[in-house]
Amino acid sequence: MITASELRTKYLEFFKSKQHTIISSASLIPENDPTVLFNTAGMQPLVPYLAGEKHPEGTRLADAQKCIRTGDIEEVGDDTHLTFFEMMGNWSLGDYFKKESIEFSWEFLTSDKWLNIDPKKLSVTVFEGEGSIEKDEEAAEIWKSLGMPEYRITYLGREDNWWGPAGNTGPCGPDTEIFYWVGEGEAPLDSNPGNDEDNWVEIWNNVFMQYNKTAGGEFEPLKQKNVDTGLGLERVTAILNGYKTIYEVDTLKPIYEAVKNIAVDKSNEKAIRIITDHMRAAVMIMGDDRGVSPSNLDQGYIVRRLIRVSIRRGRELGVNNEFVSDIAQVVIDVMKDAYPELERNKTRVLAELKVEEEKFSKVLEKGEIAVQKFVADGKISGEEAFTLYASYGFPIEEIQKLGVEVDMVDFEQRIKKHQEISRKGSEQKFSGGLADHSEETTRLHTATHLLHAALRAVLGDHVVQKGSNITADRLRFDFSHPDKMTDKEKQDVEDWVNDKIDKKIPVNFQEMTVEEAKAKGAMGLFTQKYGEKIKVYTVGNDEETASIEICGGPHVKNTSELGHFKIKKEQASSAGVRRIKGILE
Repeated sequence: MITASELRTKYLEFFKSKQHTIISSASLIPENDPTVLFNTAGMQPLVPYLAGEKHPEGTRLADAQKCIRTGDIEEVGDDTHLTFFEMMGNWSLGDYFKKESIEFSWEFLTSDKWLNIDPKKLSVTVFEGEGSIEKDEEAAEIWKSLGMPEYRITYLGREDNWWGPAGNTGPCGPDTEIFYWVGEGEAPLDSNPGNDEDNWVEIWNNVFMQYNKTAGGEFEPLKQKNVDTGLGLERVTAILNGYKTIYEVDTLKPIYEAVKNIAVDKSNEKAIRIITDHMRAAVMIMGDDRGVSPSNLDQGYIVRRLIRVSIRRGRELGVNNEFVSDIAQVVIDVMKDAYPELERNKTRVLAELKVEEEKFSKVLEKGEIAVQKFVADGKISGEEAFTLYASYGFPIEEIQKLGVEVDMVDFEQRIKKHQEISRKGSEQKFSGGLADHSEETTRLHTATHLLHAALRAVLGDHVVQKGSNITADRLRFDFSHPDKMTDKEKQDVEDWVNDKIDKKIPVNFQEMTVEEAKAKGAMGLFTQKYGEKIKVYTVGNDEETASIEICGGPHVKNTSELGHFKIKKEQASSAGVRRIKGILE
């Protein structure tokens, strides 16, 4: 038996023994990635370094990255899907490649010093080739040299064994995936992940970034070849222990048991699992040092949805009193050793959860009154049901509980149309990224440093960054501040930034430890471990220092490259957090 905590520790210890530097998990909230609301994989915070930026900790890295994925949120409640999960990863930034990567994986999995898995329980897949990209015989031969039988090596296509690029262009390449036998007895010789998906479960994916996809659709070899691997901590822990569900894993089971204990109807397994998952995800997002509060915007909307679905599912279990703060405390207790920021931010998280639960209780009460207004002869139209859902946040399940007959066909059509519109808006909003618009986003990225410094100069030292999102057209910057900015304050901020641009101040970076950065007065989230090296960017010269911040880059060389900064909009983001959208003209 192995716990998730033990697996996490073993993984990091193994790669430390292979000269990898163990780096801290990045925030769940992407710093400057416009393509996603949350970090969904371990590679996302490392994109600048995978693209060629020098990482301050070297070319061999390993970590446990906090991740949020909402694409499969409707699947939550089954045996394997989670909204929040931990992704273990090891990285080669232009250092080792296929041979060492595969050898490392094999040793960690099968050596009696590490996981001691019977090799007969393992199988792998490799890329079968397509068009100008050849079959990955190299990876297959490496597996064979380690003792993997040929009948356990399966060639699969692009859908299964190819990664990237993240956007329309950029780094990409074949991968090799490692599978574990979960079937009864020994695996038959003719069984493989391609023809027996139920009995072979993926536990590790090694991506070999060896190509760059050009705007013309060509694949050219990369000068810097990278390795990017991913091992889902909770899922692999469950598989290795023979658990039927992920809710038996030690980082989930106490939360699951706490939900089950408060349930009146303990037979509703799906509702118990959904609350377990959603509350863990909400607390991890809110408890992040760049934590997000419930709201109707972007990440805040996801947090609100997770909490409100939990409350509604609680009603299904017969829990009509307030409970989310109690479950949140269990989440914090379970996860705080690995992620101490949860304990640091506990007071704020619990207070915000209490407010949100009170708000949603009122929404449900108003919705019940509104339902009665719409009801005619015990029926309600799909349009009316959708209005209750969209205007009051009143779930369809709550309407049905009142014994009202709903035109579900019409309602589901309206929901589907609403989701399609939202998805299209999201795709447009988050289209593009550093790989697609490097020059424009680099300028805007640098401008956020000046904006941050300007806000502190004009509004006060209480201002800290709460989030940043950059597209090719604009920057968006969230910051802590209780009040709406006045027109004068906005003008003062613009003038401050443009003054630094006009002065043509150089932009440089230094690599230093967290302690050295703090001593230098650098701004930023200090989530890294003691002694860990980071990049600190300084906008300044002998005459003036405009900004000092920890950041991964990329940045311009001189503020004169930025143009003219203008604030287009200033608005509330969530309680105590304001949002600025700005452009460079």
